[in-house]
Amino acid sequence: MKYQIIKPEDQAIGQFDGGKIKEQKPIGFPGEDSVIERLGPLFYWAWAKSSEPAEIGLHPHQGYEIITYVIKGKAYHTDTLGTESVVGEGGAQVMQTGSGVSHAEATNEPSETFQIWFEPRLSQAIKRKPTYSQFESSDFPEVNENGVSIKTILGNDAPIEIVADAKMWDVNIPKGKTYTHTLPANRTLAGLVIRGEGSLILDTNDTSHFNHKDFFIVQSEKISEVVIRTLEKDLRVFFIEVPIEVDYPLYRKSR
Repeated sequence: MKYQIIKPEDQAIGQFDGGKIKEQKPIGFPGEDSVIERLGPLFYWAWAKSSEPAEIGLHPHQGYEIITYVIKGKAYHTDTLGTESVVGEGGAQVMQTGSGVSHAEATNEPSETFQIWFEPRLSQAIKRKPTYSQFESSDFPEVNENGVSIKTILGNDAPIEIVADAKMWDVNIPKGKTYTHTLPANRTLAGLVIRGEGSLILDTNDTSHFNHKDFFIVQSEKISEVVIRTLEKDLRVFFIEVPIEVDYPLYRKSR
């Protein structure tokens, strides 16, 4: 089993609309100097915050499957498919960009969102008709296990369906509690700490501390247990699980 903890200074940063939207990027675009450039089909991950109205004008996408998850506030969306939508806190929007679509993004109040890109087999994806779908917070299954809230965004019984092999969870762990994730063989578990701090405990008996805004990655060639333990505060971590390798060629990022 291998793991890394990537501090904010080793992640990429970005901004839009004159700095009204600021981004921390655990996985950035080419040339943005993020230590992690991709994890299997997980191509890009931005954590965006805005304290005032802001917008990103119309721009194109092709091939990739893009999920926007709203942590706080609302996400406003328009696109060349004719969509006009608003997604509230805890909800998500999904673009399977296929042969190509352009969209614009905006927020009218303080907001916090993730935008996450997955890469399917692009030679096939670019032949598909682009689609847009959206989901409210109540659409996602959420369970409570020993006080830990686990909301499934992608995979298992969640309503989002994409081509790329990926799963996602929004996990809230109260102070004094632990969360255990069973990681299947040949998979990567990536976690972004959006509230609090804690410890990462592996079945190799390694224990490592992580802080708010840290990004951690665990990879294993066999079934393994990954335990997350809180410290002095409640902890919120967003998890993504993907295969270490896929059976199709991936776009090569170049600087």
